[in-house]
Amino acid sequence: MSQHTEGSSSAAARAPSVLRRIPAGIWALGLVSMLMDISSEMIHALLPVYLVSVLGASALAVGLIEGIAESTAAITKVFSGALSDWLGRRKLLVAIGYGLAAFTKPIFPLASTLGWVVTARFVDRIGKGIRGAPRDALIADLAPAELRGASFGLRQSLDTTGAFLGPALAIVLMWLTADNIPLVFWVAVLPAFAAFALVLFGVHDAPGDREMKRARAPLSRAELARLPRLYWGVVAIAAVFTLARFSEAFLVLRAQELGLALALIPLVLVVMNVVYSLSSYPIGVLADRYDRGTLLGLGVVVLVLSDLALAFVGGLAGLALGVALWGLHMGMTQGLLAAMVADTAPANLRGTAYGMFNLVSGLALLAASVVAGGLWDAFGSRATFLAGAGFAIVALLALIPVAQRVRKNRTAQR
Repeated sequence: MSQHTEGSSSAAARAPSVLRRIPAGIWALGLVSMLMDISSEMIHALLPVYLVSVLGASALAVGLIEGIAESTAAITKVFSGALSDWLGRRKLLVAIGYGLAAFTKPIFPLASTLGWVVTARFVDRIGKGIRGAPRDALIADLAPAELRGASFGLRQSLDTTGAFLGPALAIVLMWLTADNIPLVFWVAVLPAFAAFALVLFGVHDAPGDREMKRARAPLSRAELARLPRLYWGVVAIAAVFTLARFSEAFLVLRAQELGLALALIPLVLVVMNVVYSLSSYPIGVLADRYDRGTLLGLGVVVLVLSDLALAFVGGLAGLALGVALWGLHMGMTQGLLAAMVADTAPANLRGTAYGMFNLVSGLALLAASVVAGGLWDAFGSRATFLAGAGFAIVALLALIPVAQRVRKNRTAQR
C-alpha cells in the first residue's frame, strides 16, 4: 500500500515537469485551437437547431451538411499536408487556414437560406482543411519523441476547452438576448480573429535545415510508398472507428427530441467537451508510458457504452450519461490516433501522412453522417445509436492486430 502511495505521489510530482517540457510552440498552437473552437462551437452548438427549426431542414439534410463540410476539410488536408512537406515548413499554411476560417465566420449570421449555411460551412471547413495536417505535423516536429502523447493531448485538451467554452457562452448569450441566434453568431466572430492574430505572432516552424526536411514530390507513388504498412493499418482502424463516431450534431438533435429547452441545448456540447478536455491530456501522458493500443481499445469500449446509453436509457439522465461517455471516448482516442500517425510515418512525410489520415477519416465521417441521418429519419434515434455501437465493436476487433504491431514498432524505436 505504501509503495502504491509513493508511486502515485511520484507521478503527481512529475506531472508539472511534463507540462514545462512541452515546447512553447505547442502551447501557442493549443491556445490558437482553443480560441478558434470557442468561435466555431458557439455556432455549431446552435446550427442544427437553427437548420431544423428556422430553415426547415430535415435530420438527413443536417447529416448531409455536416458530412459534406467535414469531408471537404479532409480532402483539403491531403493537399495542404503534402504542400507543407514540399515546402519544408508548416506555419504559412497554418496561418492561411486560420485566417480563412476567421474571415468567413461573418457569413453565418448573414445567412438567410439553407444554401448560405451550406456555403458558410463549406468555406469554413476549407480553412480547417488547410491548417489541419500542417498543424499536426508541426506538433510532431516540435514535440520530443518521449512527450509525443502528452503534446498531442495538451493541444487537444486546450482545443476542447474552447469547445465547451463556446457552447457555454452561447447559452449565456441566448439567455441575455431572448434566443437571438444571429447575434450569438456575430459574437463568435471575435475569438476567430484573436486566434488568427496569435498564430501570426506566436507560432514558428521547428528549427533545422529546411532543405533536409523537404519531400520533393509528397503525393508521388514513390514517396507514398515510403509510408509503411503499419501507418496504413492505423489509417484503416481510424476509418472504421470514424464510421462509429458520426457528427455530434446528432447529440444535439437527441437533446431536442428529449425536450431540453432551446436555450439549454448548447449544454450538450458543454458537457461533452468538458469531459473531452479533462481526459485528453492525462490520457496523452499515460500513452507515453503505457501501450497506446490498449488505451485506444478502452476508448472504443466507452463509445459503445455511450451509444447504448443514448439508445436505451431514458430521459435527460440518459442523455447526460451518454454525452459524458461520448466526451470521454473522444479524450481517450483522438490524441492517441494522432500520436500513432507520428509514430509510424517518416518525419519529412508527416504532413502528407496526416493529410491522408484525415482524408480517409473525413470520407468515413461523410458516410457515417449520411447513414446516421437516414436511419434517424427512417427508424428513429435508437437505430442511429445502435448502428454506431455496431461499427465500434467492428473497430475494436480490427484494432487488436494493429495495436500489437504498433507496440512492437515503438519498442524497436526506443
